[in-house]
Amino acid sequence: MSLISPEASLTSLDERARDIFRRIVESYLETGEPVGSRTLSRGGVQLSPASIRNTMQDLTAAGLLGAPHASAGRLPTHAGLRIFVDGLLELGDVGEDEKREIEARLAVKGRSFGEALDEASSVLSGLAGGAGIVVTPVRDAGVKHVEFVSLGPDQALAVMVFEDGTVENRLMPLPSGLTPSALQEATNFLNARLRGRTLGEAKSEIRTELDQARSALNATAAGLVEDGLAAWSGGDGDDRSLLVRGRANLLQDAAALADIERVRSLFDDLEQKQQLIGLLDNVREAQGVRIFIGAETRLFSLSGSALIAAPYMTGRQSRVVGAIGVIGPARLNYARVIPLVDYTARVLGRLAGAEP
Repeated sequence: MSLISPEASLTSLDERARDIFRRIVESYLETGEPVGSRTLSRGGVQLSPASIRNTMQDLTAAGLLGAPHASAGRLPTHAGLRIFVDGLLELGDVGEDEKREIEARLAVKGRSFGEALDEASSVLSGLAGGAGIVVTPVRDAGVKHVEFVSLGPDQALAVMVFEDGTVENRLMPLPSGLTPSALQEATNFLNARLRGRTLGEAKSEIRTELDQARSALNATAAGLVEDGLAAWSGGDGDDRSLLVRGRANLLQDAAALADIERVRSLFDDLEQKQQLIGLLDNVREAQGVRIFIGAETRLFSLSGSALIAAPYMTGRQSRVVGAIGVIGPARLNYARVIPLVDYTARVLGRLAGAEP
């Protein structure tokens, strides 16, 4: 079956085909079940079941609908869902109660921005019904001080103080046999090269220096420096935090074995942190909400999942720093989730701009 492009498909639908297609997609998003011609004829389509079937066959041939079984009704394909979302979806509004809940839970007095990000993923999970995900912002403030504090023979606390007043602490394992002098050597090495510079500016240069100076540095101290860089958020995608809340919500629709297997596959998706952060980093380059459905991305090609995400930016500089979204099955309630994600991203932006 050859798929025609979304642009051509939407414009090629006549009024009858557009109405039937819209009804099938809306029914599927509500129930998750295939839709048959008799269901449509009873639901207000002023055509005979035979005429409806003919139109459904045309939509199937165009790649917009599919049939799970030969005798079953029709479901929208991922391409069909994309066309519906881009051209036929009527967005809802965020209710005043929901706005108040989002504002109240994110803007708690005394809460750090990092805590607000974590709460944002939770509130989106609860309101939207999927798993709420947030990529923490890229750290662009200069480093003021770095220190490793030994907590025992096999663990240390890595402390990094930034020039904007932010302090980040990370627990990290210590290499076996590390001496106090090697720990201090790693601290001195990072302080001498990071102070006054951002992590992004310093990281590649430090790694180059490590390669060149490995013979002069204690080998365990060099390894500790690398582990310390990986312990802090900010910087490249594989070094940054990915917050996921509400995975249990993804099981609510798992009424059949096939759904359970789909959700297991989705859980595997969520474990692929680097790919998901990379996907959300693409959102940072866009204006407004972006939607990824099923096979449109390699990450969701097996599970048939969907991601609705929006960038959030600092209010003072209007600069995008991170992304927030909801991940779930392809039949997410797009009309409800899209405005929820957009509003939550805007609230996060105001909070980010208010940080000292």
